[in-house]
Amino acid sequence: QVQLVESGGGLVQAGGSLRLSCVASGRTFSNYAMGWFRQAPGKEREFVAAISWAVRSTVYAASVKGRFTISRDNAKNTVYLQMNSLKPEDTAVYLCAAEDTAWGPNDFGSWGQGTQVTVSS
Repeated sequence: QVQLVESGGGLVQAGGSLRLSCVASGRTFSNYAMGWFRQAPGKEREFVAAISWAVRSTVYAASVKGRFTISRDNAKNTVYLQMNSLKPEDTAVYLCAAEDTAWGPNDFGSWGQGTQVTVSS
């Protein structure tokens, strides 16, 4: 199973930016589709963005499209989430996920521990 470690979270004012990183180990990174999810207190986990393994197609939740960008560097075994124009409603624990069989929002089977993002108004 692939191991995932997120970093880059923190406290930022509304309108600001953060870049999250997720480093993978234990398996061949390029074989995995990667995703970002988030979970706010008292809410269910929700899909944020995903990137495929080879063609590097991307998909985004409607709530973040145009503000967030997912990318990957296979040489560094790392996936990124660039978050711009942050809003207080983006406050959540952000989790990195990996899957080698499919890349739909319900397909991801390996998860990191998460990194906290807090956006103040």
